[in-house]
Amino acid sequence: MNLRLMRNAVSNLMGAVVPALVALGTVPLVVKGLGEAGYGVYSLVTAIVGYFAVIDINVTAGSVKFIAEHNAREDRDKINQTLFFGIIVYALIGLVGGLGLFFGASYLVNDVFTVPAAIVPEAVATLQLAALGFFLGQLQTYLQSVPQALMRYDISSRIEMFFGTLVPLLTVGVLMLGYGLFEVILLRVAASSIHCLILWAGIRRLLPGLAFRWAGAAVRRELLGFSAYSFLSRFASLSYAHADKLIIGALVGVTGLAYFTVAATLANRILGMTYRLSGVLFPAASALAAGGEFDRLNRLYLTANRYVVFLNAAILVLVAVFAEHILRYWMNPDFARNGALVLAVMAMSQFIDSLTSLPSLVNDGMGHPRVSGLFAVARACTGLVIVYIGVRLGGIDGAAYAHLAASVIFTIAFLGYVHGRTVRTSLRDLLVHSYFPTLIGVAAIAVAARLADDRLAPTVSNFALLLMATMALLFAHGMLFVIERGDRDAAWLKVKKALGHARGKPA
Repeated sequence: MNLRLMRNAVSNLMGAVVPALVALGTVPLVVKGLGEAGYGVYSLVTAIVGYFAVIDINVTAGSVKFIAEHNAREDRDKINQTLFFGIIVYALIGLVGGLGLFFGASYLVNDVFTVPAAIVPEAVATLQLAALGFFLGQLQTYLQSVPQALMRYDISSRIEMFFGTLVPLLTVGVLMLGYGLFEVILLRVAASSIHCLILWAGIRRLLPGLAFRWAGAAVRRELLGFSAYSFLSRFASLSYAHADKLIIGALVGVTGLAYFTVAATLANRILGMTYRLSGVLFPAASALAAGGEFDRLNRLYLTANRYVVFLNAAILVLVAVFAEHILRYWMNPDFARNGALVLAVMAMSQFIDSLTSLPSLVNDGMGHPRVSGLFAVARACTGLVIVYIGVRLGGIDGAAYAHLAASVIFTIAFLGYVHGRTVRTSLRDLLVHSYFPTLIGVAAIAVAARLADDRLAPTVSNFALLLMATMALLFAHGMLFVIERGDRDAAWLKVKKALGHARGKPA
């Protein structure tokens, strides 16, 4: 695989991995500091704020595509027009959404969701404060995308890693000092404002000739035309991602929501990290398609799928097989009892969803966001109905199974439709080259680990030994049967060179 692309992919991944590990590590302390009901309200506030982001028309996607193309052509004027048009759009989105959150906070807390009376005033005040956070978050989202469009994921990832690590640690500190939910959100709002300023300074260094230029009609037309269909994907994804929590908050209550959120967040965070490896393919696919390098794009697509599917499958095994152990030792027995099934099923759902990540990125990079947008809307509308029925029938377990059902149906449909049409690679080539070498071996390891776990006594030492054995088997399978020989030889050569330098000798 291209070395520059790999460096960007790794940088993008690390920008997610380190903050995710810190955030997950601090969840038990945050739950303890806020209490289960308080954490449920915190989850509700973040879900409401996230849901309001559906008004984002996803100009970010169009900006990444066209800034990448304009930068390849060294068209600075078009870059300036695109960038400042995006900033204006996201400032307006943040303003509209922030005002809606501020003035609707009392109604949402008092009339829509089941919130204990004792914490209603704090919940209202917190949601109103989160309105400012929404405004800053929209600007932050757009500014974060600019270095990525310039293929400088190292810069955006370092900044993201810094704030993603610092904020969870400071959150724990705020709670240890005796403060509550309002102060936690205040901290996050302050951090978001500083994050925006640092991103802007980084963009100015990357684009020394940056100057305000009002976007001409042609730039606005191509940007909004592309983003209109990408918006469908974002709208559907955000709706679907947060609606389950809103449904659970309304039908089950905030304590059940806390159990679901902890398990679902763990699955989403861990399985979602490898999406950061995939994300760099969007600007790369745009550039390769613009240059007519379709054979190179096809090879890159198959290899990237092979590696990403293996990583996600390996993570799925570790999370789903050991779900009960993870929640017991990470959180407490109550969360293990109430959330283990949710964690395992949501991990499977996330894995199946991940199979569409690279296809949708290449589909969009080839200039067909309409396809992914319409599929995303269909999936969100159908999925929300299934989730509502699932919660009605089975509570938080029913919600997890509903997510899995929707994932299976629409992943099969999407993969079958785009391959050979908007994605030039055939579905058969994808299955033979990317899926089968990965999934057959991983499935066998998963079955063996599950059987061994059922037969061993539930002790910490047995769990640790079985976990390490499973990881060793997955690593061996990946090295022997998944990583392609050329990439394996190149990696080994780099290791030998590094060892040679460390010993002061030529490799």
